[in-house]
Amino acid sequence: MGKGGVGKSSTVNSIIGEKAVTVSTFQSEGPRPVMVSRSRAGFTLNIVDTPGLIEGGYVNYHAIQLIKRFLLNKTIDVLLYVDRLDVYRVDNLDKQITRAITDNFGEQIWKRALIVLTHAQLSLPDRLDYEVFCSKRSEALLKFVSPSTWMKKKDIQGSFVPVVLVENSGRCAKNENDEKVLPNGTAWIPNLVKTITEVVLNGSKALLVDKKLVEGPNPNEKGKILIPFIFAFQYFFIIKPLIRAIKSDAAKEAKPVWARASRRL
Repeated sequence: MGKGGVGKSSTVNSIIGEKAVTVSTFQSEGPRPVMVSRSRAGFTLNIVDTPGLIEGGYVNYHAIQLIKRFLLNKTIDVLLYVDRLDVYRVDNLDKQITRAITDNFGEQIWKRALIVLTHAQLSLPDRLDYEVFCSKRSEALLKFVSPSTWMKKKDIQGSFVPVVLVENSGRCAKNENDEKVLPNGTAWIPNLVKTITEVVLNGSKALLVDKKLVEGPNPNEKGKILIPFIFAFQYFFIIKPLIRAIKSDAAKEAKPVWARASRRL
């Protein structure tokens, strides 16, 4: 998941090793999620390519609902949150996107997440070190998905969202093994697969997208547990004192003349 035009579909194609998802510089992304499945040696890999989460400068909640319904009764083993490395600032829109993901899929999804930064074969000014720039860019984005924003203090230690650099361009440099490598020499596809595996095996639970998660809490169920307490409060603190007050007032009132006359008779 991520914004539109950041390289989500291209990353899917790189992982699969073929053009499984159509990518066009001059066309917008598909309006609906697409699942790409490949099997090898008895193992099936399912990758869901999603539409961008931004529309007209705002979070596209319709797209999020489409994604949730597409994933109904499926399990999210890993979330790849995709953005570009060559973006020099992080703004409030990034915060809104990560908040929307958290609100719709729950805080625990970030325990099963990694950040993928595309366009990693970028040219930097001579005085700017590549590793330093990548570190600063990662730190800026991690502020919005940091474990400290959604985890209890006792759970923060040893927990983090890993960051992986990616370059999907066909012009990406290669090593002697014909693997695409980044300016720092990292063969990024093996590194991405390794990081995905580490996230899967980090001890956290995979996220099942069930009907409750898709539809949200039932408003008719909200507050039902409080109804007996509300009735009890009303009876003991409102109704019962009111009855006592009425009886007290009635006792203080003098009886009517006809009632006294009937007693003498």
